[in-house]
Amino acid sequence: MTVRVAVDALGGDRAPEEIVAGAALAAAPAVQPILFGPAGLDTLGLPLVRTTEVVGMDEHAAEAVRAKPDSSLVRAVRAVADGEADAVVSAGSTGAMLAASLFHVRRLEGVHRPGIAVVLPARRGPSVLIDSGANADARPEHLLQFAHMGSVFAHEILGVVDPEVRLLSIGEEDEKGDALTLEANELLRASGLRFAGNTEARTLLEGEADVVVCDGVTGNAALKALEGTIRTILESLRAELGSSARGRLGGLLIRPAAKRVRERLDPETYGGAYLLGLRGLVVIAHGSSTRVAIANAIRLAARGVEHDVVARVGERLQAGVLASARSTTPTAQK
Repeated sequence: MTVRVAVDALGGDRAPEEIVAGAALAAAPAVQPILFGPAGLDTLGLPLVRTTEVVGMDEHAAEAVRAKPDSSLVRAVRAVADGEADAVVSAGSTGAMLAASLFHVRRLEGVHRPGIAVVLPARRGPSVLIDSGANADARPEHLLQFAHMGSVFAHEILGVVDPEVRLLSIGEEDEKGDALTLEANELLRASGLRFAGNTEARTLLEGEADVVVCDGVTGNAALKALEGTIRTILESLRAELGSSARGRLGGLLIRPAAKRVRERLDPETYGGAYLLGLRGLVVIAHGSSTRVAIANAIRLAARGVEHDVVARVGERLQAGVLASARSTTPTAQK
């Protein structure tokens, strides 16, 4: 089976050169990247679907998607909706990807809101943070669905047999948090998931849970704080090690260990994040993605298709709905 991945060649700060190069790196007998971009684009031998418009990073997302139906981003998303591709990858505007995906690919039956699932490079092994920015506002039932989606991701992509779920809050105690967190905690405890209570942002890189659930604003803020902290620490360490002869000697001694740490914390390892809860597979890459990140995002998309993540999410959510219905029947309440 060859997985066809539609790639928005004009999305991202380094487009199109790094996008095309990343697609070429990911190309393999089992993975066929299909570029969407302007005529005359050097595709390095990959197939090209010609488009005439581009959605800018600073444009109003929904308006740009409606006004530019022939943009590389919209056409790539439509390819999934029309069955011309099995998945789509873009490093373009997250808002535009969300708008185009909702309009063309559409939500799975019963899904309230799609959620962005990001892999965190935790010390005990990778974990999933969801939602990482798809929704500015959320209700408790949305977070419950995010927990089910994240559990499928952890199981199918990260290989976790029985994922543990925690709720991101300002304290570990069940009574800590705002109204949204308190109500979501109650729903998660009755969900049938392996819910272990609340967790705090300080443990995100420890890997205290396999799936960490929150609303999109909280998740995006936490994710950017982690990215900035990791980058600052690594850059500061590099500067200190190169500032003196003793530092350079120490750098040589710790180089193997430092390389392993850097590789583990590098956000380009996975390259992108799934937008879960849709009828097709959508992967959103970071706007500053290099060719390595794009290649890994394409591979991540292909892995999601191979594991039939979309169908698994649908099945899990339907099972969750049935379980919730049973738990609220008069018999179950006795």
